[in-house]
Amino acid sequence: QVQLVESGGGLVQAGGSLRLDCAASGGTSGTNDMAWFRQSSGKERDFVAAINWYGAGATYADFVKGRFSISRDTGKNTLYLEMDNLNPEDTAVYYCALSVNRLYGTSVSERTLYDYWGQGTQVTVSS
Repeated sequence: QVQLVESGGGLVQAGGSLRLDCAASGGTSGTNDMAWFRQSSGKERDFVAAINWYGAGATYADFVKGRFSISRDTGKNTLYLEMDNLNPEDTAVYYCALSVNRLYGTSVSERTLYDYWGQGTQVTVSS
């Protein structure tokens, strides 16, 4: 059974930075497509960024381009999300997700195609 555990969330002022980590274990070899999503209070879970299994192809939602960077360390089986220039609209619970199948094109942003999810980590950006 795959387990995903996020960490690194917290409270930060607008313009600040945070790095989120997602440690994967239990049945994953570190070669799955993975992604970050986020969910604000009362809203749907939105796609943030995805990275392919070998770490060379990244896709971002328009609202984070140029500010967020997704990466992974296959050896450590860990996914990262570096977030810079945060603003209050980035306040949300951030979730990492893993797909057991290869995802291509726009499918990387479809949350229903991910099979495993972490418990989420809260990011709060104050103005």
